[in-house]
Amino acid sequence: MLIRHAPDLTEAHVTPKQAYVDRRHFLAGLGAVAGAALLPVSADAAKLSGAKSAYSTDEKQTSFEDVTSYNNFYEFGTDKSDPAAYAGKLTTTPWSIKVDGLVNKPATYALEEFIKPYRLEERIYRHRCVEAWSMVIPWLGFALADVIKKAEPQGSAKYVAFETLVRPSEMPGQSAFFPALKWPYVEGLRLDEALNPLTMLAVGLYGETLPNQNGAPLRLVVPWKYGFKGIKSIVRISLVEKQPPTSWNLENASEYGFYSNVNPEVDHPRWSQASERRIGAGLLAGRQPTLMFNGYGDQVAAMYAGMDLKVNY
Repeated sequence: MLIRHAPDLTEAHVTPKQAYVDRRHFLAGLGAVAGAALLPVSADAAKLSGAKSAYSTDEKQTSFEDVTSYNNFYEFGTDKSDPAAYAGKLTTTPWSIKVDGLVNKPATYALEEFIKPYRLEERIYRHRCVEAWSMVIPWLGFALADVIKKAEPQGSAKYVAFETLVRPSEMPGQSAFFPALKWPYVEGLRLDEALNPLTMLAVGLYGETLPNQNGAPLRLVVPWKYGFKGIKSIVRISLVEKQPPTSWNLENASEYGFYSNVNPEVDHPRWSQASERRIGAGLLAGRQPTLMFNGYGDQVAAMYAGMDLKVNY
């Protein structure tokens, strides 16, 4: 299934900050959230900050306006403008996350308790969409590995499965007469991928808590994989023995594989992946070459040694 494009949007399309300010104040009220300093709260938003990360790129960051107005989040519609237009209705307070499956310490956490043990970092990552456009985004969050280790995975655990919220009353894409996908949206990683230091759970971007359209209040970020692997609005994290189903693979396995590592040498069946369009760079900037593993090969290539990456698209 084609993930449809829409023209680049303007700041006017961004969900008003007032629509999610209550959740921002909620997160700010955690005190020293995960050990990170909280900047002063303004009239319309709380700020988050985290330690700088050595994993960050020094490439020019995509603007906050573009990052928050040009999105794929099919729970709110299939056009790029739909998440910013409709996600403001999503209620993210209270929120709970279940961690279960093949772990010694399963638990269901309120959002604030889930975040509290971890030290926030700002990680500036390249983001590559399977549609051949890209961004550079300063995420705020913490390593998924820390969550997994706290849960004490059992020896039989080989994969990590993720599930997003189902709430058709607030997510109009879920109640569409012809839904784009089967709900809930599900994703998965191999356990070693989940434990890789680059893999993170994000609670913010650009020094603020996540806007709803970007996956509030908790989303996965795996920078060497195509963006659809970064499941949004997570409610469940499960350790399992067998490879879990993933939404786009269920929709069209011939086009969207389980691994979906960024690979310029393997085209999507309907377009080239050799180059990408950087959102916000302007028409004169042209396209730029796509990097193997989105430029993170030094940190992740060893996990796929001996695998035919063309087969595991």
